[in-house]
Amino acid sequence: MKHWLPKSAAALPAVFLPVCLAIGLSLTAPLDARAATPKDMFVMATLLDEFTTLDPGEIYELVPEEYAANTYDRLVRVDLADPSKFNGDVAQSWTVSPDGLTFTFKLRPGLKFHSGNPLTADDVAWSIQRAVQLDKGPAAVLTGIGLTKENVIGKVKAIDDSTVSIATDQKYAPTFVLNVLGSWPASVVDKKLLLSHQQGNDFGNGWLRTHEAGSGAYKLVKWTASDSIVLQRFDGYRLPLAMKRIVLRHVPEAATQRLMLESGDVDAARDLSPDDLAAVGTSGKAKITPSPQVTLLYLGLNTKNPTLAKPDVQEALKYLVDYSGIQSHVVKTTYKVHQTFLPEGFLGALNINPYRLDVAKAKALLAKAGVPNGFSVTMDVRNDSPYTEIAEAIQANFAQAGIKVQLIPGDNKQTLAKYRARQHDIYIGDWSADYIDPHSNAQGFAWNPDNSDKSSYKMLAWRNGWDIPQLTDQTQKALAEPSTEKRAQLYQAMQKALLSQSPFVIMFQKVAQVATAPGVSGLEVGPINDLVSYRNLRKR
Repeated sequence: MKHWLPKSAAALPAVFLPVCLAIGLSLTAPLDARAATPKDMFVMATLLDEFTTLDPGEIYELVPEEYAANTYDRLVRVDLADPSKFNGDVAQSWTVSPDGLTFTFKLRPGLKFHSGNPLTADDVAWSIQRAVQLDKGPAAVLTGIGLTKENVIGKVKAIDDSTVSIATDQKYAPTFVLNVLGSWPASVVDKKLLLSHQQGNDFGNGWLRTHEAGSGAYKLVKWTASDSIVLQRFDGYRLPLAMKRIVLRHVPEAATQRLMLESGDVDAARDLSPDDLAAVGTSGKAKITPSPQVTLLYLGLNTKNPTLAKPDVQEALKYLVDYSGIQSHVVKTTYKVHQTFLPEGFLGALNINPYRLDVAKAKALLAKAGVPNGFSVTMDVRNDSPYTEIAEAIQANFAQAGIKVQLIPGDNKQTLAKYRARQHDIYIGDWSADYIDPHSNAQGFAWNPDNSDKSSYKMLAWRNGWDIPQLTDQTQKALAEPSTEKRAQLYQAMQKALLSQSPFVIMFQKVAQVATAPGVSGLEVGPINDLVSYRNLRKR
């Protein structure tokens, strides 16, 4: 699912300029004169370059999902302490009909949006209907429980002001349905506010792309594209919040994030390099908290390129990555080698890594494919760490078999746009599950019901032009399988199939290493960005 050109040395001081609205310090103050951030404000250095919209019905990137998770509520949320369980968010209770097809939610009383408008069952129902009818990327998540533009009005209903009923198209495991309804596409939006900004039939999308209409713990103050996001505590929230303001700052250089953390300009750094992590941990200037993620780093090979469409070429490239070398020398503690499409921690995950750098075997496969002397190809790469470093390592690996890789750097919006338009040769990027269920990844890597350019289902297999009717059927069967044991077996068989033949070179699983100032606590980083929570943040 998800870059900036390097800044010159002369441009570096600009990244130290505080967000005036958030910090209120003189822009002329020298770096060494800065005080620590205020006690009721949390400032975090991160990457914001993939933001193109603030509308949760349109967001389909990792960090924007984190933004939505803290500004919008849902019916339920995954319990961060135990992701197999759920807590009520705007719902205080729920029931499932005997046939397993209808989920009924009772809402908490007295809820309000940031605008002051009351939050009712009509808002909840309309929000889900809106996301489906907008038909943007996130609609695919809700389609997973059978909600379509044609049926969503009839299947999602407000029974009264405090009761919502949602009917699925078939019987699913209740945890799967709750995972979908607890994800960001089901964010509750302010119907009255959005209709006041509606243009034509856009459901207020044009306005919400740069504004906010939620009821979550924090409300939007200001978004400056590729620079900063400022959030303010919602004092009408149902839980007490210690942090009055949250500031996210776009800082693409890991070394600069480290300097800002050490100088007290930020309270947390989310993208430090392994070397920087080791340095700040050893110095005692920050504490490092590892958080296993369900994010995979992979290569997508566009099968519209006739050479990359050859199965023997695809397998050869899997033997031309020095997985252990990249892990040891580039990503170290921030990623671990993982080659199957289900990350560790998911039902049915296969923790097997059969591929290693084997140039002789790769050359034999290339000869079998009719390209014994290699070929030339491009690779779109996000111009941030560690993507650039990994791409350069792979470029050197591939060259050992005569494959000449031209790296095309760009910010994340550029590389993603090309990937989603199927205009790449090779794309290096991340995929993170939309929710904690194996179908989220199976739908991404092994499902492509319509390979035409006009398809409404533009998941990863589609983006790489991979027409897979058999695997698509297997994905649907695994989703409908009531037996947990049999379902796990189906996913294991699919992972083995993709290991042997697919246009995906899955390389690593992410281990987030969050560096925070010693006095910070309560930043909850779940296995996916949609589960990151700022609600329990504290500073001493």
